[in-house]
Amino acid sequence: MYGNEREVGVAVNKSGIKREDIFLVTKLNSSNNSYDRAKKGIEQSLNELRVNYIDLILIHEPYSNSYEMYRAMIEAQKEGKVRAIGISNFSERLYREFISNCKIIPAINQIEAHIFYQKQKFQNLMKNYGTSLMAWSPLGAGLGDIFSNPTIKNIAQKYSKTPSQIALKFLVQRNIIIIPRTCHKDRMIENINLFDFELTSEEMEALSKLDKNKTLFSWTNYYN
Repeated sequence: MYGNEREVGVAVNKSGIKREDIFLVTKLNSSNNSYDRAKKGIEQSLNELRVNYIDLILIHEPYSNSYEMYRAMIEAQKEGKVRAIGISNFSERLYREFISNCKIIPAINQIEAHIFYQKQKFQNLMKNYGTSLMAWSPLGAGLGDIFSNPTIKNIAQKYSKTPSQIALKFLVQRNIIIIPRTCHKDRMIENINLFDFELTSEEMEALSKLDKNKTLFSWTNYYN
């Protein structure tokens, strides 16, 4: 999806880290919008990544042939080429429609979720069917006031953490999978340094009240 599979494959190969200790995720996009194209896309990803299996593969967004693409993904899973399959950017309406027409429930729905757009109701719905929420842009791409919000800053000061760490920890404690994006090593370290403290139930409640239930990315309204 993002044109970096070859580079990731080289990095994995050169890292010296055991394959089973690395979790590889990739996507099928509009160029794979059919059963045959999806099958070819999966093979291409395996070749580019230089691996025998992919841990998780997603349909990037709802497409006209999403069900046919998903059928190819199910077959790849049965063949051991893919460990888990899922979807991305499916709204609650589209998710309900999708699962009513597929035999295997998606393991993941990767959607926008952050402290200002918390998706608690949708998360609970998906959990009932066996789908986990994976949050893209869990820091809202800096478009909100996560870094300056008084509630977040006060809690961060208590734990000697940054506001971004509090915002991420809030999601982690809700069992949301987070994938914060950065190319800076120090921020990568900061983003993963979340497991030496625990937010209290009162703090979780205070943070839950920050939900504005509104997207920060207008293009996602297309899927509602």
